[in-house]
Amino acid sequence: MSESLLPVLPCMCGSFRRAARALTQLYEAALRPLALRATQFTILQALSQAGEVSQGRLGEMLAMDSTSLTRTLAIMVRRGWISERRGSDRRERRLRLSRAGQAKLGRALPVWEEVQSRVQREVGEKDWNDLLRLARQVTGSVTKLDHETRLRNSITNKGGSL
Repeated sequence: MSESLLPVLPCMCGSFRRAARALTQLYEAALRPLALRATQFTILQALSQAGEVSQGRLGEMLAMDSTSLTRTLAIMVRRGWISERRGSDRRERRLRLSRAGQAKLGRALPVWEEVQSRVQREVGEKDWNDLLRLARQVTGSVTKLDHETRLRNSITNKGGSL
């Protein structure tokens, strides 16, 4: 469907989700021959940049809910792409890329770079950079709002007030 045929969605959430679905479909089609999902690639990339992190911190970095992250990580650990160990607190899981994960990421990077280049050419350099900045800004702002809302609800549910 061409951009001109897309209806304007007045909802920010709906608009971002539609864009995310379209991008995800494009990246997943390219990564499919490598037996890799876009979410898995993102986790490999994040761990490559971050080194060893707790599962909670990884979830924060990706703005990903715990259930979805746990399910995806279980698959990746089974495939040997991620190594895990317990942290000082027995409930904490520390995650890092395994050698197999580094190799998988290395094979996927050229495919990912090609998709990135195609989208960047289609969108244009300035809009590309603006979108990356805006996506980071919206994620940070919304994450902060979500945290404040959860805190407020937690206090309210306990009978307190702000």
